[in-house]
Amino acid sequence: MSGRKRIQVDESEWYRIQRQARDLRKVQREVPNLIDAVRRQTRADLDRTFTRVERRQQQHDELIGRLSDQTRELEQDTARRLQQQATELRGELAAGAGQLREETRQRLAEQQERTRQAIAAERAERRAETSRVSARIDAIDKDRAQAGQLVRSWLSDARAMTAAIAEAALHERYAPGELDRLTDRLATAEQNAAQGRFDAALALAQETYHSLSELRTETEQRELERCTAQMAAIDALVTVEEEIEGNLIQPVLGPDGEPVDGYTVDVGFWSQGELDRLREETADGLARARDDRTGTGELNLLREQEAPRLEGALGNTVGRACLRHLASQTRVSLADAVVQALGRTAFYEFVDGEYQDADPRGTYYAKLVHENGNQIVLDISQAEPDSGRHVVRVLSYDHDITAEAQLQERAAAIGESLKDEGYPVSGAASEPGAPDRKLLDIQSHRDNPAHAVEGGA
Repeated sequence: MSGRKRIQVDESEWYRIQRQARDLRKVQREVPNLIDAVRRQTRADLDRTFTRVERRQQQHDELIGRLSDQTRELEQDTARRLQQQATELRGELAAGAGQLREETRQRLAEQQERTRQAIAAERAERRAETSRVSARIDAIDKDRAQAGQLVRSWLSDARAMTAAIAEAALHERYAPGELDRLTDRLATAEQNAAQGRFDAALALAQETYHSLSELRTETEQRELERCTAQMAAIDALVTVEEEIEGNLIQPVLGPDGEPVDGYTVDVGFWSQGELDRLREETADGLARARDDRTGTGELNLLREQEAPRLEGALGNTVGRACLRHLASQTRVSLADAVVQALGRTAFYEFVDGEYQDADPRGTYYAKLVHENGNQIVLDISQAEPDSGRHVVRVLSYDHDITAEAQLQERAAAIGESLKDEGYPVSGAASEPGAPDRKLLDIQSHRDNPAHAVEGGA
């Protein structure tokens, strides 16, 4: 004879509909409020990032004022294009906060490429012009004083550009070793000038200056690309961060799929730590995005892979939390249905009920007594974690001797009653062993709760 009867209750239609709805629904996104929140959160990042860009541009403007006439015009045109590019980028990023879609990023990339090509074409023309001047070096060489002054002017401009590049320090990230190579070439040009070889010194000084100027321009553009990728990554991750905060509380849905007034789900509580882990992962991603040492490639991965992964995980977490809440309600509903069945068929009366350790996420126990002193404890739990299937265990504590056939008949009657209530029951079976008498003490779950449940409903 077994006092442990097990009844399998499969996923109800209500639960199935709710699960499918949760699977298909996206994370709640109150778009106007979300965009405003993202803009507020990213404004400081945008200011910080482009303040550094503007500071370097101001320093370059100061450098231009110290250059000779032969290079000043070229650098002014380049600086103007770079400043315009940075201004447009900042405006686009500010306007698109919270909704930086792929077409926006593509437009920014195309804009940067057009600027790059325009600067390259302009510099190619200036290089050609410099070559034409160099071709007339013989005429200049006849006046050694004039030749010496011209060489010194180019060398001075090159040295000033070298110092500006070193101060900006972008070359260390985007072109390691290149400044050292060009500095060596400049030293060679200076040696040639010191030895009176102005023709060789001039050609090398001009070539080195153009290479230095192009190094500065290229590294500045690469940094603008990184800044754009950085803001896009921050924007995407702050959006996830705001979505997490916006989905902390979810409505309880009724059988018709509509919210039930006055009832909500605390996603943090019902996610059992999943939401906190998502917060930590999002914060970690944001820290990497905001770290200026993070390269463009990693920033793109944060935007393209990490942010979508976190958003998808948030949707799954919210869905699971809501279904866990629903499953908790289902356990109480099952207990009520079994209590009603035992009351009708065997005259048992409900006396107490509680979740394991007073935690609504766990097993639900209900205690019933008969006037003859016999007792029953209902043990109702999920068949598998996060499934819509439940197991109802009917644990009998009888003072008199009850035949196995009677216990089996009781379990079958319970199963039929659950079917009548609309629960899909797959059958009843005996389990080995005697029921644990400690389960009769329902009060112990309230006296020693394992979890604080405030706000968990």
